[in-house]
Amino acid sequence: MATAAAQQQHDRARAVWWTCLASAFRTAIACTIVGVTTLYGPASLQRYVTLPAFSYVTVIIISTDATLGDTLHGCWLVLYASVQSLGPAMLSLWLIGPAKLTNRTTALATTLGGLVVVLPESTHLIAKRIALGQIVLVYVTGFLKGGETHPLMHPVHVASSTAVGVAACVLALLLPYPRLASCEAKKNCKLLAENSSQRLKLFVKALCVDDKAAASASISQAKLLTAAATKLLQSIKRFQGSMKWEKLPFKCLRPYYMNSGDKLQEIEIALKGMETALEGTPFPAGRILLDEELKDGLHRLEEHISLTIKQAKSFLPGTEYSLTVPESNADDIIKFLQTIQTIPPTHQDLPALFFLFCMKLLHTKSSPKPNPQKQQKPLQNQKPISEKEDDGLSFKEVWDSCGLNRKRLLPAFKFSLILGFSVLFGLIYSKPNGFWSGLTVAVSFAAAREATFKVANIKAQGTVLGTVYGVLGYFLFSKFLVIRFFSLLPWFLFTSFLRQSKMYGPAGGISAVIGAVLILGRKNFGPPTEFAIARIIETFIGLACSLVVELLFQPTRASTLAKIELSKSLEAFHECIGSVSLIQVSETNNSLVENQKKLKNHVNQLGKFIGEADVEPNFWFLPFHSACYGKLLGSLSKMVDLLLFGAHAIGFLERDSTKLETSLKETVNKLLESDLKLFKESLCNLTKDLEKISLIKSLPLLDKELEKNNISCDVEMGKSPRPNFFKASAIGNSDEDGDIEMDKILNSYLEHSKQVVDMIHGIEDDDQKELKSQMVLSLSALGYCMKGLINETRKIEEGIKELVQWENPSSNVNLHEISRKIHALCS
Repeated sequence: MATAAAQQQHDRARAVWWTCLASAFRTAIACTIVGVTTLYGPASLQRYVTLPAFSYVTVIIISTDATLGDTLHGCWLVLYASVQSLGPAMLSLWLIGPAKLTNRTTALATTLGGLVVVLPESTHLIAKRIALGQIVLVYVTGFLKGGETHPLMHPVHVASSTAVGVAACVLALLLPYPRLASCEAKKNCKLLAENSSQRLKLFVKALCVDDKAAASASISQAKLLTAAATKLLQSIKRFQGSMKWEKLPFKCLRPYYMNSGDKLQEIEIALKGMETALEGTPFPAGRILLDEELKDGLHRLEEHISLTIKQAKSFLPGTEYSLTVPESNADDIIKFLQTIQTIPPTHQDLPALFFLFCMKLLHTKSSPKPNPQKQQKPLQNQKPISEKEDDGLSFKEVWDSCGLNRKRLLPAFKFSLILGFSVLFGLIYSKPNGFWSGLTVAVSFAAAREATFKVANIKAQGTVLGTVYGVLGYFLFSKFLVIRFFSLLPWFLFTSFLRQSKMYGPAGGISAVIGAVLILGRKNFGPPTEFAIARIIETFIGLACSLVVELLFQPTRASTLAKIELSKSLEAFHECIGSVSLIQVSETNNSLVENQKKLKNHVNQLGKFIGEADVEPNFWFLPFHSACYGKLLGSLSKMVDLLLFGAHAIGFLERDSTKLETSLKETVNKLLESDLKLFKESLCNLTKDLEKISLIKSLPLLDKELEKNNISCDVEMGKSPRPNFFKASAIGNSDEDGDIEMDKILNSYLEHSKQVVDMIHGIEDDDQKELKSQMVLSLSALGYCMKGLINETRKIEEGIKELVQWENPSSNVNLHEISRKIHALCS
């Protein structure tokens, strides 16, 4: 199995190499087409294509690691961007007159044009970059030419230059054969299916072996495959949007383009749960739970699922396929689980039962048969057509749909200022090359917040690298234009790997590509060294404007935002825990799933802020504690997964409880709901306190606020308004009161779960065994999730204590005391 993991890593590395080579080859073809067209094309065409540099820029923006679907989508985006930018530009040039343009009016026109383009939130990022680049070229080159500029034909020339780049991209993606997103997705689905089968085999082997060292080795091998699976899944998602655009020219192959990685995504969730279960399983697990019958059944189920995944033909909807295991045995394959008829008495047995629960969930998700319950299930919170009210569109809805809200206005206004200042200072420094500073800012526009200093640094380095390579290539092959284009191929290959590196990323790689192409793909523009120096300086002007405006309008540091987002994540987790219930499961489970998605979004945002703060310069501020935040992010991510599995377990319990009598069902819900209520109160109170503690700026300021408001801490701390769920280590006591209280809740839940299973009677023997085993697995899975959430909350408690101590090195951090002070101040 180790050989299989190593072979898959080798195949993955080879696939990355060939992908980069193919991307470099097609980009080189597109740039060659642009060069041949603009340098040797008919004179009538050259009269319209007056800005060949932007043709190259368009190629780099659209064709970088693109499929045919991406390019076809790019054609539509370019058309949309041209209408959005060049239409208003024609009108403004006609009204103002190019001869009346000055440095300031040009910068003002660019600022207003950029504001109009950036403000709508729904516009695609590529369309915004193309439109912003066109705006810079229209106004700046119009100002440079003065009265010679035709107010209507000049924007047409810009559009023609853009169209040449788009046409070159389409031709390059068709030669020598089209690179189809559906083919790439199908290939990645096949690799992911093989990866999933191998991991499943490793997980089952780890659970069944008696040797702890062998189990650890299998888990380590599976983790290596998990990293590769994550990248494959990201690739599948990335190609799904492109496949929609490939349907248009290939209507006869529409079923082929319906390839989706959704089913594989569900399989990945189940596999992640199995990996989590193994991390907490005491080995050998067979001594506790697994007898020989269970082991044999588990191996047979693993083989069946592996065959199902591998023979699913990339999970194409509507595709029929057969399995090696007969369909009549597909449901009988999990009957071995009926030997599990009792709830484990201790917490140590829960991970192995949760593993079996995930195996059952995986069997359900990988099955090709449709789920009739899912198909017939009505949409929640959706009124019938006759009951829907026609309220019309309010002004606020129209305002928000256009992106005209405060949340969108500030970033749009900030970027338009950056663009305007870049053009202004670029023209002041060098009028003939003034548009490069604004163009650098325009084509590197990012819709989301970025690590400002890091991005500026890698863009500057990439520009210098590409420019130096271009100058060297020009001196070596100055008289051979064809060889100059061929010299771009190794540079495209190098920058393909550069874009995937952590050091430079997409921004640095694209800057390096453009820097080389603009020198090697042109002629009659003067000495390349002068052009290179001028462009580097103009690029630095644009980056400097970006830094200054970002610091003025976005003074909040990423470390501060990470601190705030941590508090929001804890608040979202508090809402998730409050949604857990066994009463009115359909409504509460939907609420739990929605809150879990909300928590996942906050956790993802927290990860982005942590990544940005990690590369943020400290200056005179306290250094960012990235290690501690990384642990907190890991715990929150595990919480997201545990809540999802908890929702699955509650859903299975709801389905199984329909087979019980009404009175028995009410008794079951009453027994378990009381434990869940205590669990929720304990965890919600603790999480609420941690949420407030995470926001405090400093302990001395908290004490000053208490003194300012004349609040006596000793009086307020005499009696706690609610039980103390902090760990004893946090308050300095010898007895671990918080952990003991949590253990009591879990022990009570397990005891009541055992009573619930024992109550099931009056059903036929086979049905009774099946129902009991299903209830045991679901209740054990819910108990495992409860225990996991408690453990991760404890880790978050320790992490927040470490953060508070980091921010207050001279203070003695006592979380329980801090919590009481906060309650005293807020009461």
